[in-house]
Amino acid sequence: MKQLRILTGITTSGTPHLGNYVGAIRPAIAASLDGGAESFYFLADYHALVKCDDPARVQQSTLEIAASWLACGLDPEKVYFYRQSDIPEIPELTWLLTCVTAKGLLNRAHAYKAANDANRASGEDADAGISAGLYMYPVLMAADILVFNAHKVPVGRDQVQHIEMARDIGQRFNHIYGGEYFTLPEAVIEDNVATLPGLDGRKMSKSYNNTIPLWLPEKDLRKALLGIVTNSQMPGEPKNPDDSNIFAIYQAFASADETAAMRKAYADGIGWGDAKQKLFERINVELAPMRERYETLISKPGDIEDALLAGARKARALAQPLLARLREAVGLRSLRDVASRSVEAKSARAEKPVLQPVVFRENDAFAFKVLDAKKTVIATKGGFIDPKAAMAAAREAMESLEAS
Repeated sequence: MKQLRILTGITTSGTPHLGNYVGAIRPAIAASLDGGAESFYFLADYHALVKCDDPARVQQSTLEIAASWLACGLDPEKVYFYRQSDIPEIPELTWLLTCVTAKGLLNRAHAYKAANDANRASGEDADAGISAGLYMYPVLMAADILVFNAHKVPVGRDQVQHIEMARDIGQRFNHIYGGEYFTLPEAVIEDNVATLPGLDGRKMSKSYNNTIPLWLPEKDLRKALLGIVTNSQMPGEPKNPDDSNIFAIYQAFASADETAAMRKAYADGIGWGDAKQKLFERINVELAPMRERYETLISKPGDIEDALLAGARKARALAQPLLARLREAVGLRSLRDVASRSVEAKSARAEKPVLQPVVFRENDAFAFKVLDAKKTVIATKGGFIDPKAAMAAAREAMESLEAS
């Protein structure tokens, strides 16, 4: 049985923040320690180009995200850790998949529909400002997954549609070209992974500009946490932890005992300043040793480049044989093979047994028999009301014999 493969990607369009760490990096690294699965982690720099046209930002983000994964404990020797753009088989596969993907499927993609609807609502042309990159994003994502025949893809609920589309595209390719070329992936919905609120209480996201960068120096981290929005309750007033952004972030880092203690502190009326100080101390305890490793790593970009290229070589060793098989399947073949294929086809036809149907009258009905090349009867049946019915049954019997 093929070993389970799990694939995770992160787009290189910004600086890693606490939400990325809690929601993606930390759980993925924990999963990578499971010896029962092969883990694939990639930097989605092709995807970054859909939303970012600043080359320096894409490059810097790639460095920061790669350094973050490594600082947090990812071992590139034990997983596949690579940059998307270092795998040329991915864009090649994207085109092969594009040629079997229905336009109607892409029309239903959430991101494209949302952009379409926003344009219509503002009185613009439905496709104004929408790039082909945004439209084709689901096919590129399908290629990311299918090129390594990943079984599981951990995603949030907003990404489930993309995994379903990857399944549809892979299944259609399998059907058109008559083979089991692709494993159909399954989404693993990360309901148990925390979604952190940002500084303003909304989900921490670059889109909302409310993030807390992951590797801030201690002094700057404390200052950022002090900026979290709270209500106007005074020290001494009991507070509801379940309505608190501070508590939500604290809980994502704390143990069960620490969380229980903080919950009690809320009931006892802890002041917001003290709650933020406790939050800072708890986060800093976890991040401090990794922050030191991060600073060392990011000061040596050449070492990170070497690690990514080594990962790409290891990943391509899996992708290249699959692409060779796919090229063969779709007809992208050497012309030197034409003659040999013709000989093989003739040989295969010659090896097929020559069967002959014979219809004859039997009493008051009709019957058939199927003869082989030596005129031996290998199938027979009677009781047909006319010769046409007997011949049709004879042909069915021949097809069955030829198939077996």
